[in-house]
Amino acid sequence: MTKPLLLIDVDGPLNPYAAQRERRPEGYETHRMRPEGWFEKRRLRVWLNPAHGGELLALAGAYELVWATTWKSEANAWIGPRLGLPELPFIDWPLMHGKAPRGTFWKTQYILDYAAGRPFAWVDDDITSYDHEYVEGNHLAAALLLRIDPRIGLIRPDFDALAEWAAAL
Repeated sequence: MTKPLLLIDVDGPLNPYAAQRERRPEGYETHRMRPEGWFEKRRLRVWLNPAHGGELLALAGAYELVWATTWKSEANAWIGPRLGLPELPFIDWPLMHGKAPRGTFWKTQYILDYAAGRPFAWVDDDITSYDHEYVEGNHLAAALLLRIDPRIGLIRPDFDALAEWAAAL
């Protein structure tokens, strides 16, 4: 059987960008990055928790890990190495921040295209009830949509939920 996909957003789940600016979350390291997609002159502050790399690698036994982020291929250059992750496939969004069906997040329609009928788990900070409804109505395979608080990022219960969901398939 083919492994389910684990579709990973960067900003929110791995980089808790909405945490208080003056208080780096515990366990996180500060990085200054200037990916090509970042149009401001100053570098972007990114908080990453090195322990997340090990957590994701542990899930790689049950999942095929895929970047589902606006960082696209640049996640392999800027994020993956700092977490100890190998190069991962990524979703090359046909259109970013465009129109989305029925109130869904703009990524949702492309997530379903990428999954192409495969089971998947998706971690993102912009998932809403509209996305759950859209996936339930348009994707026949199992799907876990896990909204991550962008002030906190991925935490132990999230990793546990991902492991339990994959084991139950």
